[in-house]
Amino acid sequence: MDILSIKDAVGHRITLKRTDPRHIAAGPKRETPSLSPEEGFGKLFFKALSQVNDLQHKSMNMTESLLTDPDSVNVHDVTIALAEANLALSMTKTIMDRAVRAYREILSVR
Repeated sequence: MDILSIKDAVGHRITLKRTDPRHIAAGPKRETPSLSPEEGFGKLFFKALSQVNDLQHKSMNMTESLLTDPDSVNVHDVTIALAEANLALSMTKTIMDRAVRAYREILSVR
């Protein structure tokens, strides 16, 4: 059973073949952004931080609405917003801690 042939391996990409019809078919091709790696990472980083900040603001606004006018928001929605904001913040903190640790390890290599 020869699934791949030598002509399938081109450069650093290999065309994957479905062997079972239940497997997910390849979706539409995504456009790769025309950014330099540094510019792309910076934009991605600040976009992620902005999303975390937006989740924090959303949860604070919903909590304030719950306190001032309890009938205007659903308690479950407030709880979900608080949980999302807490999870996003803890994940961001973990990623930042690991990035700082990796940076320190790189600096300590001699």
